[in-house]
Amino acid sequence: MSLNKNVFEQPANNLLAALPASDYERLVPHLKLVKLPLRKLLYEPGELITQVYFPNKAVVSIITTMEDGSTVEAGLVSNEGMVGIPVVLGDNITTTTASVQVPDSAMQMDANILRSEFNRGTALQSLLLRYVQSMYTQIAQGSACNRLHSLEKRLARWLLTVSDRLESEEFPLTQEFISQMLGVRRSGVTEAANILSAAGIITYHRGQINILNREALEKTSCECYQIIEDEYVRLLGNKPNKRTK
Repeated sequence: MSLNKNVFEQPANNLLAALPASDYERLVPHLKLVKLPLRKLLYEPGELITQVYFPNKAVVSIITTMEDGSTVEAGLVSNEGMVGIPVVLGDNITTTTASVQVPDSAMQMDANILRSEFNRGTALQSLLLRYVQSMYTQIAQGSACNRLHSLEKRLARWLLTVSDRLESEEFPLTQEFISQMLGVRRSGVTEAANILSAAGIITYHRGQINILNREALEKTSCECYQIIEDEYVRLLGNKPNKRTK
């Protein structure tokens, strides 16, 4: 991928953009702009994490896989965060899979270099620890949501989150992929999507989602969406690219 100087001068990733200029400039020589194609696996369970990623507009799912092959999304990362959290928590092995669900690009960095920079105790350390806490909220709230809320509400929450990260109300997602992320049968996703479509909230055609009425989608979603977003704002000081009309 050809390097664009503006990518380094004006980082699209919120974490990198939030760093003081001196901290960010120290990282720049170690950052590499890379493509993240659809379904690329950034790491799998038991693998050594050698690289971390600060996505630009790519969306990466953190997936838990059972012995029978069934999957569910435990967390979602895009330009608000970083893929490779175990590295800043003192480890480099994970039990989850990181898979690209919406392709774009990311700033890649050697895991050992990030760990060394983190251990300096500068603004980077504080920022990443707050991000880890926001991810903890996302995972904890998502676990409760998956157990207690209807599929229709869960789908609405998930679509809102993806829309925020992409800064778009139209994006490519197949029902098969959504079913894998939500840990349900494809027929269940079809039924929930049909309910939202019949209400004039979304359209879905050939793997393309289009949000027609965001306000109605927010009302359909459970409270988990707002709880997760509010915690992100509290910890990191800005909304993760939430779209406004």
